[in-house]
Amino acid sequence: MKPPGFGNLRILNFKLLIFNSRLFRTGGFTLLEVLIALAVVGGLLVTLIYTLNYQLSILERHEKITISTLLAKNKMLEIEKNPADTSGNFEDPFSSYSYETKVKESPYAGISEVIVSVKAGDEEVKLNEFISQLQP
Repeated sequence: MKPPGFGNLRILNFKLLIFNSRLFRTGGFTLLEVLIALAVVGGLLVTLIYTLNYQLSILERHEKITISTLLAKNKMLEIEKNPADTSGNFEDPFSSYSYETKVKESPYAGISEVIVSVKAGDEEVKLNEFISQLQP
């Protein structure tokens, strides 16, 4: 005769044997852990791409402003020699940049105000300078 509960002990030992075997050992990650890790990495990548895109747009804007300023200074030097109202586009590789120059008389005798405006897309740079028109 078997002692009471002996059959249940054998089943319990069998279950422990199966779950402790190499086939059922868990040494990796669960599906939930993998999904959470993917969500975190995905969120970080979206933030990184957005930040990179924003920084590149700022870089492009600053490049346009810098080139516009240098072109306006160069045009100002030309206008100082021969003051006149002109407009047009710059030569290649700056054909996407346009300029406009204006010469205004100031309230003071012999002094004129020269305004050079350079546009590139939405960006515009204006330089003002006063020049003397008195002949030595």
